[in-house]
Amino acid sequence: MHPRPLRVAVVAPSPVSMFNLAIPELLFEKVHVDGGQGYEVVVCTPDPGPVATTGGLALQVERGLDAVRDADIVVVAGTGHPYDPDPRTVEAVREAAAAGKRVTSICSGAFVLAEAGLLDGRSATTYWQLADELRDRYPSLDLQGDVLYVQDGQVLTSSGYAAGIDMCLHMIRTDYGAAVANEVARLSLVAPVRPGGQTQFAQTPLPLERGTACADTRGWAMRNLDKPLTLTDLARHAGVSVRTLTRRFHAESGVSPLQWLLHQRIERAKELLETTTLPMDQVARSCGLGTADSLRAHLVRRTGLTPSAYRAQYSRLGTGPSEVSSSVA
Repeated sequence: MHPRPLRVAVVAPSPVSMFNLAIPELLFEKVHVDGGQGYEVVVCTPDPGPVATTGGLALQVERGLDAVRDADIVVVAGTGHPYDPDPRTVEAVREAAAAGKRVTSICSGAFVLAEAGLLDGRSATTYWQLADELRDRYPSLDLQGDVLYVQDGQVLTSSGYAAGIDMCLHMIRTDYGAAVANEVARLSLVAPVRPGGQTQFAQTPLPLERGTACADTRGWAMRNLDKPLTLTDLARHAGVSVRTLTRRFHAESGVSPLQWLLHQRIERAKELLETTTLPMDQVARSCGLGTADSLRAHLVRRTGLTPSAYRAQYSRLGTGPSEVSSSVA
């Protein structure tokens, strides 16, 4: 029998950002594991009924904060200025955290977590335009202003807008593995899972892609990661000079072609470690890292874990979502 779905309560403050509010449902509802739903998402608010949005519309929300008590994961969506958290929401997320639930925020939702004391002494982030205000109001938190999302134990915070997508994909990967998270990314037409997957470990993921001129070449490279691709190979596929490719690639991806390629190789290696029992040298060859020694060096540099330790900690073979969820601490 398939384990029950993980319950996600998305809290809608007033006025709520409709974009923030839509992200968890759009991504979590696409998770299907062993023929069943991976998550069950419900939107809730302190006063059920019409909830104002930052776009001036009224959104009907039927559930109250009792949904937070029933949830495994709590997501606090962003709201408009001023950022004065509702005391009822603050108490609900404080109780959820005390009960061991995963509590997360998107954009200005971090003010709710901070008001509840959940960010005291923790690493956290928020939208860059709100960083100074959050730091001034809650000086005991360790604000990471240059990342898209941060996980510190059971508490996760993300920056603004699309960074909420990255955080939710990270949670899906944590619960169900890289293959499931990457499939959700493909279905949602967004970038694959990006770095930041270690508990109490924050990294700066690749920037959002900002163009499509090199999209075909990126797709071709992803299908040929097992080959020793060079800048010349990439430029030849794109039909441009190496100099032009490098300029376009950086403009669209924020990094050089070889930096992007190395990132994708490491992500493929992590997926293979999580979802297969392939020997380390075969994993290295399959993702284009060459040797087991090269795989080890890159993975330790990226995650702090050797390939065998990463597989032992994150392998999804024979692991259900409830087991995985309880290990995220």
